Amino acid sequence: MQNQDVDINDQKFEFSSRTDQKYKYCSLSYDDDDDCPYSFFDDHSFPPLPMFATTSVERRKLKQQQTASVVGSLRYDYYQQTCPQAERIIRSSVRDLFRKQPRIAPALMRLAFHDCFVEGCDASVLLDSADGIHSEKESPPNESLKGYDVIDIIKSELEEACPGVVSCADAVVLAARESIVLAGGPFYPLKTGRRDSMTSFAEDATFELPSPQDDLAKIIESFSAKGFDEREAVTLLGAHSTGVVHCKFFINRLYNFSGTKTSDPSINSEFLSFLKSKCNNSSASLMSSASKSRPPSQLISASPSPSSVVVQLSSTLVEEPAIKMDYEGPGESFGTLYYRSLLQGRGILFVDQQLTAGEETKTWVQAYASDVSLFHKDFGSAMMKLSNLGVLTAPMGQIRRDCRKVY
Repeated sequence: MQNQDVDINDQKFEFSSRTDQKYKYCSLSYDDDDDCPYSFFDDHSFPPLPMFATTSVERRKLKQQQTASVVGSLRYDYYQQTCPQAERIIRSSVRDLFRKQPRIAPALMRLAFHDCFVEGCDASVLLDSADGIHSEKESPPNESLKGYDVIDIIKSELEEACPGVVSCADAVVLAARESIVLAGGPFYPLKTGRRDSMTSFAEDATFELPSPQDDLAKIIESFSAKGFDEREAVTLLGAHSTGVVHCKFFINRLYNFSGTKTSDPSINSEFLSFLKSKCNNSSASLMSSASKSRPPSQLISASPSPSSVVVQLSSTLVEEPAIKMDYEGPGESFGTLYYRSLLQGRGILFVDQQLTAGEETKTWVQAYASDVSLFHKDFGSAMMKLSNLGVLTAPMGQIRRDCRKVY
């Protein structure tokens, strides 16, 4: 059968069979279609292939060689024969937890970005440190990362239904998609069949993740290294439409911008006063001490339950001075307020406000500020691309039974 294009939210996606088309149409109404299939079959009997490179440069080179063509190995309905309820389990878990604690949505979005942007979508961010090797969790950019317990709960439910079948890597990207939908963002199709990395190095996360302090040139460089153009960089940063940002990530803009002991002149004066009222000059030192006393590995319960996740997210996300990214209140369409705020000099993070510093990036900020449909279309495409970065497929990697450790 010839490949056919179908439209989803005015966006064209190519599908190669009737099964793929059924996946798409039923996914758009998955709340009501209990008979809809949700994943594909593949052979999980391949042995894992260890990654033996010792430096970050060697690891990146090896990963590029290994994953040059594996995206083609991902498929819609990958678990259809081995765990047909996999995506339904993930969706149900995320929705149940979201009803109790909406903050899991931005936490899961950020978790997926931090996983995929470092060596690809391979669940390496979930691994605990072991054998004297510091994992990505211990990297400074990840010290405030949340959502590990949510993935643990999802994985335990998947293991109960289909032991040793669904990867942690697939769970991360699918949970992120569900979170985006719950936050008011777009649905986008995802192929599955990712496998889990057997390694995780803190230095990789430190080296590869964008910083809240990055200027425009560095932003473009970081995203370009992962295959994203300027438009896609602006689009993906739109995920900052929701969530909480701790004062320590922008305190320098308020009191000591670029070592000048003054505020960032690009901040709207009224907004500057608001930010200072929420984040005093002592916030940075207080939060630094708090983070040092509670390393990431100690913030995660050994046997998480839905109630423990709610408690954890409620406490750790608000006990430190912070500001909601949607600080003017809920009700705005996902993305719109964020981009409008940047045009008004009301970007909270320096990395966000820098998007108005370049001609092309500002053009897209203006476009998304006035057209939420365009943003949703582009955001869905960019998230599909992000979710396919550096994936491992059989025989590489493994299917972890416990997302925190290799076996």
